[in-house]
Amino acid sequence: TRDSVRLAAHAGKLGVSAIAAIPPIYFKLPEYAIADYWNAMSDAAPETDFMIYNIPQNAGVALTLPLLETMLKNPRVKALKNSSPSVQDIRAFKDAGGGKLAVLNGPDEQYLAGRLMGADGGIGSTYNAMPALFLAIDRFLAAGQADKAQQVQQDIFHIIMMMLGGHGNLMAVIKELLRRKGVNTGLVRAPLPNLIASDRERVDKCEEMIAAAEQKVHSL
Repeated sequence: TRDSVRLAAHAGKLGVSAIAAIPPIYFKLPEYAIADYWNAMSDAAPETDFMIYNIPQNAGVALTLPLLETMLKNPRVKALKNSSPSVQDIRAFKDAGGGKLAVLNGPDEQYLAGRLMGADGGIGSTYNAMPALFLAIDRFLAAGQADKAQQVQQDIFHIIMMMLGGHGNLMAVIKELLRRKGVNTGLVRAPLPNLIASDRERVDKCEEMIAAAEQKVHSL
């Protein structure tokens, strides 16, 4: 907690828009201890909004409605990124927020489902490699054309499955796709595996699939 509070205070002084945090990991804690942890971070940056990050499959702790209701007593809690596999959580969290909490979809492969369940937007790693496709989903939804948005989401799903199939980590694939677009973000850090020679063909295929999906959007 001490390190997290120190970093939160530093971020607040830098003027960031918000601080996001997962629950503490490893130790099994009661919900009041998780709330105390988050609120201590938030108190360290009193002029900065706070975002809860719910990713139970990685953190080992799932955000519950009672815990969210406790956190909503903190006026700085403005947003929640939900990366749980179930999109019904998005609807439940939106309802609990009473119109005052921005809920963002996490899993890129089900972005459309999250938006249809009430997500205000999303935060995702693969957006970096194919931003035009996610923006297309938003445009189609705004125009009341969910059927077209679904076609784009299906293409995104297949692209992500291709990204996940190699030796290198998903982030390594994204970084390589960005490098090919002139944005060099370096390599992933260990213990994440970087790409090897046999991944080259897979990245080529991802690049082709993204280009084809972007072209398809114009014909929908």
